[in-house]
Amino acid sequence: MDLFIDAAYESLNHYGEELCGDKVEFMRTDRGFILVLADGLGSGVKANILSTLTSKIIATMLSSGARLKDAVETIASTLPVCNERGIAYSTFTIINISKSGHVRIAEFDNPSLVYFKGDTMTEIDRAEQEIGGKTVYTSDFYAQIGDTLIAFSDGVVHAGVGALLDLGWQYDNIVKYIKENFSPDVAPIVMCRKLLGAVNTLYMGKPGDDSTVCTLRIKLSRPAYVMVGPPMNAELDKVVVDKLMFSGGLKVVCGGTTSQIVSRVTGRELEVTLDYENPAIPPTARIPGVDLVTEGVLTLGKCLDIIKNMNEADSDNWDMYSLNKKDGASELTRLLLQESTEVHFLVGRALNPAHQNPGMPVSLGLKLNLIKELATELEKTGKKTFIEYF
Repeated sequence: MDLFIDAAYESLNHYGEELCGDKVEFMRTDRGFILVLADGLGSGVKANILSTLTSKIIATMLSSGARLKDAVETIASTLPVCNERGIAYSTFTIINISKSGHVRIAEFDNPSLVYFKGDTMTEIDRAEQEIGGKTVYTSDFYAQIGDTLIAFSDGVVHAGVGALLDLGWQYDNIVKYIKENFSPDVAPIVMCRKLLGAVNTLYMGKPGDDSTVCTLRIKLSRPAYVMVGPPMNAELDKVVVDKLMFSGGLKVVCGGTTSQIVSRVTGRELEVTLDYENPAIPPTARIPGVDLVTEGVLTLGKCLDIIKNMNEADSDNWDMYSLNKKDGASELTRLLLQESTEVHFLVGRALNPAHQNPGMPVSLGLKLNLIKELATELEKTGKKTFIEYF
């Protein structure tokens, strides 16, 4: 049983700096998932370079099969200690999760990460180790489906220093805020934005330190396969439909012509519903064995708008875009963002005569760009996407 790590992160730059001194590296391998959160000393270009070196070196070594001890010792010898302050040039948090759920964590001078077993915050046993002259805290345990890990840099702990709070937000108060705002169904990107929204408020919109939040949710792998448009060659109809139907994941069909092809190849009846939840969005349809059947570019375009709005919204307003509506665009968005772990687009490149009508909006002829843009916006939420053309 392969597990999937739904991962997201967000950062706030030190006020007045174009580059962030924190760096997050995600790496997916055949063996599992690696996260490295590095916090470079100071802020700006220097801190960005140091944290980038740290995260890249550790992630690359671990993904190549190196031991944690070797990666940390390499960092210890590569990045010296600051002569003025007597502290390391970069701190880090490492999370390595195998596909079987085995979790290995290493923390060096970053705030301790928060672990939820289901909906219950749970303490992690930490062992102190001396590696490369650094005191590193390591943890080793097995996680389960539904577990969540939240890591953050010390800019979050210092939020409000010298402004709203004399001593900053402090770790215990952060943990309390996370517990109050956490639920097992909250998307990782939402959790990151909620926490950073509070951080930005405490800094009064002018962060005094780079601040980063990473959230990982362990899920059962559940890819979504989205068939959009008929293939250029009709002989490929069966190939694409078989790829969709035997995918083993969530199955989505977008487009009237496309749904007719799926119905014909599978021999299953296409039933169009006449329920208009939203007059601006065409109704959905049903094909047995397919999780969602929608109209094509109009619905995809509206889905893109919803996700774009979410990505561009202030963190405090992210939840205002409800996905509980019953129209095709909202259902498609919910499936892509919340129900799936990764998205595979199966895109047909045949021209649709309806889209060549001069009276139709020009955007209807830009199906391929629409899919590319939708994939890009999904990637911003931490979702992995793939596009195949037929």
